[in-house]
Amino acid sequence: MAYCVYILRSQRTGFYYIGYTNNLQRRLREHNAGMTKSLFRHIPLEIVRIEEYSTYAEARRREAQIKRYKSGNAFRQLLH
Repeated sequence: MAYCVYILRSQRTGFYYIGYTNNLQRRLREHNAGMTKSLFRHIPLEIVRIEEYSTYAEARRREAQIKRYKSGNAFRQLLH
């Protein structure tokens, strides 16, 4: 089972969200259905980056790394 780290962008507010999952389509549906309370005011969300990893641990490490980048130059480079 593959895991992916993803970056979502709010089409309404421009807010970025970073997460990981083993089922990206399901997770995106949940986010856009308002099932993630912290994202409710940012709906609709679109995927702007996906990275795949073979293990849960790799995906978690990468998610944490990207979250440390957030709002910095390294984060902006990921988006281009």
